Amino acid sequence: MRIAIVKYNAGNVESVKNALNRLGVEPILTDDAEALQTADKVIFPGVGEASSAMKYLRERNLDAVVKSLRQPVLGICLGMQLLCESSDENDTKCLGILPYRVRKFASGALKVPQMGWNNIFDLQSDLFAGVGENSYVYFVHSYYVETGNATTATCDYAVKFSAAVRHENFYAVQFHAEKSGAAGARILENFLKI
Repeated sequence: MRIAIVKYNAGNVESVKNALNRLGVEPILTDDAEALQTADKVIFPGVGEASSAMKYLRERNLDAVVKSLRQPVLGICLGMQLLCESSDENDTKCLGILPYRVRKFASGALKVPQMGWNNIFDLQSDLFAGVGENSYVYFVHSYYVETGNATTATCDYAVKFSAAVRHENFYAVQFHAEKSGAAGARILENFLKI
């Protein structure tokens, strides 16, 4: 099985690669269109800022490549947000695969960014086979995806938001599955089986 990780101007690639290695998979890190399109599965991770990430993707035509993918794709953190229509982060136009706007958490009683462990619930996807309702996973984010028909897991941090979504062959999680212990490892393993 060939697993490709999208190489673009966003961090967190090494921890995703290491998590896959622990599952016995040696992924390739690439920004080559053909390598991405012919991989069995693609992971679209990311840590960073939406507008600069989208600028990098557009300059290299990777935005069109990601949208063209027909195999299972897993977005992680910023990768999930970039699949949406737009983001409040610097008023960024994103890939438009999911019809949602990415919103910023309001500053208030809770610290922004949300950084640390929180539980997920309303689990409704193959990604969560064998993962218990209210399992704890690791988040680091200041922006969140609204809930809607594509939501497959939710989390609550002052507001209820999409912890995971699915649209056709695109799966995505807001949390860092690669840093989420046994639950995260199971989610990655489930993605490899899809």
